[in-house]
Amino acid sequence: MVRPQKDRMVAFNPEISYFKPRGIPMIDLEEICLTVDQREAIRLSDLLGMSHEDAGRRMGVSRATFGRIIQRARNAVADALINGKAINVEGGSYRIVNKARLFHCINCNLEWEEPFGSGRPKCCPSCKENEFYRLGKKRSQK
Repeated sequence: MVRPQKDRMVAFNPEISYFKPRGIPMIDLEEICLTVDQREAIRLSDLLGMSHEDAGRRMGVSRATFGRIIQRARNAVADALINGKAINVEGGSYRIVNKARLFHCINCNLEWEEPFGSGRPKCCPSCKENEFYRLGKKRSQK
């Protein structure tokens, strides 16, 4: 029996999910599917320049699994660019996670965000003290 696929952690979910070559009617286009987790892999590796190990950690998968995800994503994008196909971004095994975590310094009352997957901060960025805690949810601005 095959092991169930683990959800990949995705921190970026833009509203744009469809790309097509200009000037070609949709009826004449072949469409390929790029999954949401594959798009996230392209963002982390090719846009942000992260290593496979760091990007895999950020997505909650091993380096080798990340390598397979990014390879499939690059093949799909290359096929669309070279052969003039539309790209539909949908599906995949993923879970949207918060983009940042919020911290509060006990010493100077500063609240700041740290990106998801960056680990626990060493100290407050303002006063450099290490007496701070993580807030549960992002507070709304008044």
